[in-house]
Amino acid sequence: MEKSYSYDFQNQVRDLGDELSSVIEQGSNILRLFAARPDATQRKHEWLEDQITGSRCVVTDTVSSHQCPMSATDLAKLRVGTLVYVEGDTAVFRVTALDTTYNKATVERVGANGSAKTDPAEGDVLVVMSTPEKEGTTEGENKIHQSGHADNYTQIFRKDIVLSGSALAIATYGIENSIQRQTILRLADFSRDLNLQALRGIPVQPSASANGAAGGLFYFGTLDGGLSVDAGSLAFDSFVVNDGAQAIAAEGGNPQVIICSIGQARVLSADMNDKITVVRQDPQRGTFVANVVNDVTGAMMQIFADKAMPDDQAFIVDPDGFGLVALKGRAVWDEDTTPKGFDGIRRTIMGEYTFEFKNAKQRICRVTNLLASATALANKRSGVKKVSLENSSANPIYTREVGTGTGE
Repeated sequence: MEKSYSYDFQNQVRDLGDELSSVIEQGSNILRLFAARPDATQRKHEWLEDQITGSRCVVTDTVSSHQCPMSATDLAKLRVGTLVYVEGDTAVFRVTALDTTYNKATVERVGANGSAKTDPAEGDVLVVMSTPEKEGTTEGENKIHQSGHADNYTQIFRKDIVLSGSALAIATYGIENSIQRQTILRLADFSRDLNLQALRGIPVQPSASANGAAGGLFYFGTLDGGLSVDAGSLAFDSFVVNDGAQAIAAEGGNPQVIICSIGQARVLSADMNDKITVVRQDPQRGTFVANVVNDVTGAMMQIFADKAMPDDQAFIVDPDGFGLVALKGRAVWDEDTTPKGFDGIRRTIMGEYTFEFKNAKQRICRVTNLLASATALANKRSGVKKVSLENSSANPIYTREVGTGTGE
């Protein structure tokens, strides 16, 4: 006689969204940085980029006749009449003309404020103050990045819960409790897979010969034209963090999070122990290490140490652009999938998700070429003096090759 096993929700398809959220909140991964977004409507998920803009423009060549060469992207941040100052100096300049053919902004000094500087120079960073408007104006400031779009692909995640007939026969707390316990354990595995894909995934378009896969932080954070800082084989310290934070702030982002390996988090903690605030009442566990002061914005930044991060790299990010997206009707669920004649019970957990990285080239700065954390910590313990690439220039961020990423 065929043995059958019954339980209260045998014929139910259960929504496990709340359970997954709880597992993610209690877990030890960066997935907590991804806010829930509206459902995707197709496997190739597209989104509009946010309209954010930076406030810093780099003078890229010799200034002649008050004309400041700069990139087309930086030139788009300015209007005729915009007031700017050179970072590290007190003089104020007004933009009097914009040449979009040769990408030059003509400026005139309108206030010395005790400075002897009469013109910006090559390498200077012009910081936008404001654009005074005329009385009765009918059009406001519109110095924005035009909304572009980006995309990612959805990926199917699956975990099976299997309880054998023997296990069910000796279950102490009943079938339902046994299934629920295994459900939480499998959701932890589900969350782990999501996290690794969110960090290291490569987008793959689904086809007859390939299963769809979602791209992650490393893919979007190394796209051509993205931000990067070369640490020069030096220890991960506040200088490197502030360089990355300044690069994001210059593009209009809000640097809030440092993502690094567990070892590099220890290096940062040792270097910035006078700035670290441990929020002991915070319910988050695992990768949450501490809050540190961001010298660029004056706000607090969180350190997330993820064991899947390589030790020689890190990211400074604005997570406002990060999102977790389920394909419509395919958010995580479970259902009974016990095959006929099986001696036990099988339930399957499935879900189809992808990730959003809005304005990745403005909100993500990759840090490369870090000194190995073990070496940095050993140097710290032995009292070896820390060496930094930082110099006394007014524009320290540009001493570390902030430029394009290396993604394909």
